[in-house]
Amino acid sequence: MRLEELKVYQVAMEIGEEIYENAIKWNYFNKKTMGEQVIKAADSIAANISEGYGRFTYKETKLFLYYARGSAHETKTWIVKAKSRNLLTQYEVLFSKIVFFA
Repeated sequence: MRLEELKVYQVAMEIGEEIYENAIKWNYFNKKTMGEQVIKAADSIAANISEGYGRFTYKETKLFLYYARGSAHETKTWIVKAKSRNLLTQYEVLFSKIVFFA
C-alpha cells in the first residue's frame, strides 16, 4: 500500500491544511504566538507518519508513529486553546479529526 492511500496519513494531511487555512487569517500577534506553534505541530503529524513509513525496520517505523501521536496530542491542545481564544471557526470539524489520533 502506498503512503497516500493510508487513511491515517490522509486525515493528518487534512488537519495540517485546515489548521493552516485558519491560522493564516489571524492577526500578527496570534500568528506569531500561537499560529506558528499549531501549524508546526499539525504538519508534524503527517511528516512523522511519512518518515516512519519510509523506514526499513518495524522498530524505526513505530518510533516515528509515536512521534506523530505526540504531535497529534500537541495539536489537540492548540486547537482547544484557539477555540477558547475565539480564533477557530471550524472547531468541531478539526476536533473530530484530531481525536482520530489521540
